[in-house]
Amino acid sequence: MGLFPQAASEYLALIGIPRGPYSNVYIVDPANGSDSNPGTTFQAPLLTLAAAYAKCTTNQNDVVLLVGGPTALNPAAAIAWAKDYTHLIGLSADLPGVGQRCRVVGTAALDLSYLIDFQGDGCIVRNVQFFQGNDAAADSGAVIVSGDRNLFENCFFAGMGHATAAARAGSWSLKLTGAENAFKRCSIGLASMARTAANTELWMTGECNRNKFIDCEFISWSVTAGKFLVKLDASAVPYTLQFENCLFNNLNSNNGASGTALSNAISDAATPMHHIILRGDCPLVGVTGWADTVTYVYGAAPAPAAGYGVSVNPTT
Repeated sequence: MGLFPQAASEYLALIGIPRGPYSNVYIVDPANGSDSNPGTTFQAPLLTLAAAYAKCTTNQNDVVLLVGGPTALNPAAAIAWAKDYTHLIGLSADLPGVGQRCRVVGTAALDLSYLIDFQGDGCIVRNVQFFQGNDAAADSGAVIVSGDRNLFENCFFAGMGHATAAARAGSWSLKLTGAENAFKRCSIGLASMARTAANTELWMTGECNRNKFIDCEFISWSVTAGKFLVKLDASAVPYTLQFENCLFNNLNSNNGASGTALSNAISDAATPMHHIILRGDCPLVGVTGWADTVTYVYGAAPAPAAGYGVSVNPTT
């Protein structure tokens, strides 16, 4: 058996985290931890994700538990999460989308171009906020997912949390290059910092085949009509991209400050044949159209579907 206390093993089994005969669990507590601790109990937790990740073994279903609280975790360097079947679980209230108290935060002082790149395959990431508040002198974002067949559930990917980053056209919140990943009940984007350039919240590039977003929200507060919530660049190979019961929400105003409705939610410059499938209810709020190229967008609304999904104010 690995370093898996029985109580922790039972808890992880209840929330659907797989384990194997040699699985270990490591605990990170940004308020009370030390990287000189073993990290195998709540009484002697580690301080950083980097230290916990270094102890994990690939293909072993090791788990890192991030303890929530008033203190955020500020990584000193971007993390390459490259070990397959290595899971990251936040321990805090199960707040949907925005608001998790298990926080990985990039600050202006750290000035990272991104916080973490999930390069491994078969990983589960749950109940964690990734907030990028830097003022990098280059394009930046919160999280990259370059691995395949990972599950992200109840996570908050918030890039461009600083005005400098939000003014860069190449900035983003979540960058996706991996294949067959699933995102459930996640929030992608940020509505507390005005986007003043035509950037994007979700950027899909490269071999990003067959990804799914289920009960997710894509959010922004933009003063630029040409900004997008989702961008598929020319190198993207999405094959089939699914959005199921997802909200595409851009604030036209925020606490009295002015904003601008987006012309389109999606920028689709991908050249291979593909399908962007809208399943269930996918409303547009503060957005007037679905995509700058609608050739590969498919929904369930009856034709003509020019107003499909566009939310309007009710009449009195």
